[in-house]
Parts: sequence; structure tokens; C-alpha cells
Amino acid sequence: MQHTLVAVFDNRTDAQNAMNELLSSNYSRENVRLSTSDTTGMSDSGATRTADADEGFGSGIKNFFSDLFGSDDTGHASRYESAVSGGRHVLTLTADSLPEVERAADIVERYGPTDIDEHSDRTGSMAGTGMAGAMGAGSAGLQQSSSMSAQSGASTASQGLQSSSLQGGVQRTDSLQRDTAALRRDETSASIPVVEEQLKVGKREVQRGGVRIFSRVIETPVDQTIGLREEHVNVERHRVDQPINPNDATAFKEQTIEMRETAEEAVIQKSARVVEEVTVGKQVNERQQQIHDTVRRTEVEVERLGATGSLRDDDSYYRSHFTSNYGSSGASYDDYAPAYSYGSQMRSDSRYANRQWDDVESDLRTDWESRNAGSAGSTWEKMKAAVRRGWDRMTDDDDDSYYRNHYNSNFASSGADYDDYAPAYSYGSQMRSDARYSNRQWDDVESDLRTDWETRNAGSTGSTWERMKAAVRHGWDRMTDDNSTRRTY
Repeated sequence: MQHTLVAVFDNRTDAQNAMNELLSSNYSRENVRLSTSDTTGMSDSGATRTADADEGFGSGIKNFFSDLFGSDDTGHASRYESAVSGGRHVLTLTADSLPEVERAADIVERYGPTDIDEHSDRTGSMAGTGMAGAMGAGSAGLQQSSSMSAQSGASTASQGLQSSSLQGGVQRTDSLQRDTAALRRDETSASIPVVEEQLKVGKREVQRGGVRIFSRVIETPVDQTIGLREEHVNVERHRVDQPINPNDATAFKEQTIEMRETAEEAVIQKSARVVEEVTVGKQVNERQQQIHDTVRRTEVEVERLGATGSLRDDDSYYRSHFTSNYGSSGASYDDYAPAYSYGSQMRSDSRYANRQWDDVESDLRTDWESRNAGSAGSTWEKMKAAVRRGWDRMTDDDDDSYYRNHYNSNFASSGADYDDYAPAYSYGSQMRSDARYSNRQWDDVESDLRTDWETRNAGSTGSTWERMKAAVRHGWDRMTDDNSTRRTY
């Protein structure tokens, strides 16, 4: 089922910044849209619309909200239509799962979207009873406004809206309407599972080929020489002139003489003999194979609420850099905003922790080009400087220099290397962000930390707890006193 998130902004800059962060958070550009219906006649792309376009846009917005909230809930639909028609900016996002919409809602909420329900209630009260209703709702001190609308289809839109009407007798004007029929959560706590894959290697038998032997009869010409004897009878006549012997009684008798001719001919005999044997057998060998693969693990990033001011400070910082370096090129700041945001996010990514720009540039380039494949206006060569500026912006806030200063003041004179103490600083800051030690003081957790540290560093004589305790404590205090909004564990 497809889910839709709708956020309305008074300020286009805030709407654009929210859209940029959604795109930087791996939401598809096709699923995110920023629409405007203002008095200047500007649309999504910033081009002037004609009267026909304005009429078509207004009709489309009206139909969109009617379809979203359903025909049975015309009140919410009309409120949103009136807000958009009054010149506000609408940011919409579609996703296939409710958790994705929830994540997008948390991102967009940082940029201060308009609470449509609260705005509508205030307008009605001013017209009828002089803001009495608005003041009554605000005096409770518990009014919630999440500033967006997340609905999963027309079939659940009405139910999701009605669930936020009354909670414990206190009015709740939630323009961030969540689909409570599909997702029930405890109002006082929520949890995100940290999932880690484990690698198991087994064996299976597969066909890898073999040998087939077959025999056939072939004829091969053979030449051999043998001597053969042949006889031939020759008849010769010789002329004789002599008297016959009177004693020869056979002179006038008939006689027959035969002489036969003989000859030899070749006689062939064949005999078969075994001259070779071909034997087929199998030989079994055992070998060791090293398996290389990857396993996935989710990392939970914790951000303190109320960081809008910090984000806007970053936006002003990046806008100043854009004006100084790209303003004269005729390009728009919105073209470079994703690059600034990408650089700052990658600097905070655990994969690139404690690594320099020169070491990670090739990896960032590959990742950037895969994210922006087909976008001729967002090539790496064009955006590299903006990405680097976002990276350096976060590097300036890195704790490494802070810990090095503490090391130089306390341990450098002992002849030890900073790399010996760096794990202790890191361990202290990590444990301060660990959920197990949330809202607990150092004196309460010191024994637990000592046990864990000695378990991790068993056998390392140079990393005893007594030697590293001060560095661990400094890392702990650094996170305790730090007002930074970024925590990763």
C-alpha cells in the first residue's frame, strides 16, 4: 500500500531545504514534489504560470486533498485547500511503507512546517469569538502540532485523522496525522531495533564436471613388402639336321610332355592383441577456502530536537559560500544544496570516521555518481568543491583537536603517544551516548565502565584503567557538555 506525506510551509526556502534533505536521505526524486500556489504566479520550477495553469493547479490541489482525506472528511480537505490557495508551499512525498513516511516526517518537521489545523482554528476563533478558542487551546500547554499529514490511502485517511481529535481531554491539533490504525505506539517511549546480520558458512555438493571414456573401431592402412615366386614355362624350337638313331624305337611314336607353372601369392591373417589399457578412477583432495562476504548492521543516529537553528546556521553558511563561488555563474543555490548536505552527511558517517578527505575522495566520487547517474548538471567535477565544503564544515567541529589539546596538556610530557590515549577518549564519548548510561552521572557508572574497559583490554599492560581513566572521563564529559546534535552509536 502506498503512503503519502503532505507538509505545508509559509516560507519557500524552508520547503526547499526540507526537500533537499529528503533527497539527500535517499528518497527518490520522482517521489518528492514541491508545489507552490502563490500570488506571484510561480510554480514548482519557478516559471511564471498562466491563468489556465493556475486554474489547473488549483483544481488539482483540490482534488488531491479530497482524494487524500476522503469525501467523508471535507473539513480537513477544505483547510488544506484554503492554506495552499493562500500562497503557501506544499511538499509531498510518497513511499511504499509507513516507517519510510515516519522517517521522512521527522526530517521535514525540523524545518518548521505550518500547522494547518491550528491556523484554521485560530482564524475561525478570531472571526467569531475574538480568539477565545485559540487561547483556550493554547493555555493547556499540552497542545501538539506535528505540522504534516501522513495518510496511507483513502480507506484509512478518515480513521487516522479522527484518532488525533481528543487525547485525555486535551485538544490535539495534529497536522502531522499518522495512520494510528496501522501503527500503535506508546506515547511515552519508542524503540528502534538494531539489526545485525551473522555469517554462517556451510557446504553443499555441486557438479563440477568429469570424464567420459568411450571406444570406437578405426581402420588404419598398413603397407608391408613380401617376396613372391612365380614360374613360367618357355617353349623353344631348334632346327636340327641329323640322322635318326636306328635304336630309337620311339621315333615314330606319339608322346605327350607336360610341364606346369607354379606361383606364390600373399596370404593375410590378422590376430588381435591388447597393447594398452585406459583406467578411470577418482582422487579426493581436501583444501581450505577463505570466504569473503559482507554482513549488514543498522546504526542508529540520535539527534537532539530543536536543532532548527543549527540547521539554518549551516544553510546560511552554505549560501554564503555559494554566493562567493558560484553566484556569478548564474546557477541556483538549490542546484548545489544537495552537494553541501551530502558532504556534511558523509563526514558524520561512521565509514569515514577519522579519515582524511584525500583518503575518501574516490569513494565519495563513486557513491555520488551512482546517486546522480544521468544528471548532467550534478557531475562530480562540478559539485566536488561544494561537497568538500560540506565535509570541511563538519570537520571543523570534530572532537579530535579537542582531545589532542587535552592530551598535550596532560599526557604529552610523559612520553606517551596520542594514539595510546585516543581509544580511551573515544570509549568515554561512546559510553556517554550509550542508552544504558542515559541520564546517569559519572560516579554511578564508573565501576561498570571500569569492568567493561578491563574486559576489552585484558592483557594490555599499557591500557590499564588507572592510566586511562582520566582520558575516558574527559571523553565522557565532552559528550555531556557538548551541544552538538549529532550522535552515532
